[in-house]
Amino acid sequence: MIRLGLPLATAWLALVLTAPSAHAQEPPVARRVLPNGLTVLVRENDAAGVVAVSLQVRAGSRFETESTAGITNFLHRAMLRGTARRTAVQLAESSEDIGGSLDANGEVEAAEVRGQALAVHWETLLALVAEVALQPALPPDEVEKERRLLLGQIKSRADAPFSFSFDAMLRELYGTNPYGRNHLGSKESIERLTRDDLLAHYRAIYQPDRMVLAVSGQVERKRVMKATERLFGRMVRSGPDTRPALAVPEPSGERRVIPRSAKQAQVLVGYLGPDPWDPLYPAVRVLAAALGGGMAGRLFVELRDQRGLAYSTGVIAQFRTGPIIFVAYAGTAPASATAAEAGILRELERIREAPVSGDELARAKAYVRGHLVMDRRTNARLAWYMAFFETVGAGWDYPDRYARALDAVTAEDVARAAERYLTRPSIVVLEPTR
Repeated sequence: MIRLGLPLATAWLALVLTAPSAHAQEPPVARRVLPNGLTVLVRENDAAGVVAVSLQVRAGSRFETESTAGITNFLHRAMLRGTARRTAVQLAESSEDIGGSLDANGEVEAAEVRGQALAVHWETLLALVAEVALQPALPPDEVEKERRLLLGQIKSRADAPFSFSFDAMLRELYGTNPYGRNHLGSKESIERLTRDDLLAHYRAIYQPDRMVLAVSGQVERKRVMKATERLFGRMVRSGPDTRPALAVPEPSGERRVIPRSAKQAQVLVGYLGPDPWDPLYPAVRVLAAALGGGMAGRLFVELRDQRGLAYSTGVIAQFRTGPIIFVAYAGTAPASATAAEAGILRELERIREAPVSGDELARAKAYVRGHLVMDRRTNARLAWYMAFFETVGAGWDYPDRYARALDAVTAEDVARAAERYLTRPSIVVLEPTR
């Protein structure tokens, strides 16, 4: 049995457990918790004359039930449609007047109200974000407009062969766990939710000790902290979080064929991986890149380049605070579906038997780190990263600690990850019908 390399285990545990306050020098991000529990993060970034704000709350589809599925995203989309002071049009005009924009949505682990603008207007932007978050009007006619849009999105997702297949895979992997549902919700739940339901959900989740405000851009941290306390300081701290723990996911480990009208077949082979606090988590992400990261990944080389069996192929390993998914996929011609499925399974088995080479390891690590760096080039993404990881309990500097942990991953670690997690696959095949 291949054992976890000690450098990775030691480095990853140390990095995960190291708090932001451990920085010896003044950190690049100022962090303050207001008396009511709201956390404020400010990154001074003079690279461009813009500023971005991300206000996130610990809510999302992982906390929802079948009957409330999609309520967090529904609420946040409706919050943009008017406040106690402004209509949806006036909100849009106010953000455009300062050279920016406003948006909001709910995802799996957190929900967000965000905005960006010219840096000289940062106070106006911050006030607009606070207005959307603290004074939503949820006008009944606007709620109905948003409902119709969401139902259209849900239908479009169900009509798209890959997203339909992927959602089926989520159910196979997570079972009754809320992670098995898409954050948009279902047609039935969105049709059933009322404005009163949205208001009740708003009151339940908008508690300051479950919220994080992150600001990145050409600003002064002390002024931002002062303005934030003025805008949000009157919020009252909530009681303890009593939401129940998630059910333990139970992957089906079965093969499911779904006949459906489509031009392409979809083949998905999935597993559950570790949570982000596990020492093997960085190695699993490197494993995913070695198999399905770009045109040099094993799946692309074997299935598409050498054998011509796939139009598209790769690996999806999405972040979750619980067990992540690890899904290898291929879109292929109906006549090639059987061979493509066998090819995916063969590559998954081969990487368990044949460890990655030094070149493969270096390329996969560069691929993962490169995507992380490229995704944090703008103030909008920097603000999102800070707020999100602080909100889910990982700490605003988790991406930097994670990037350093990637450097410690060895070929032995990747082999260990494959041995532990690439067993008993769940398989979904979308089979086109005539």
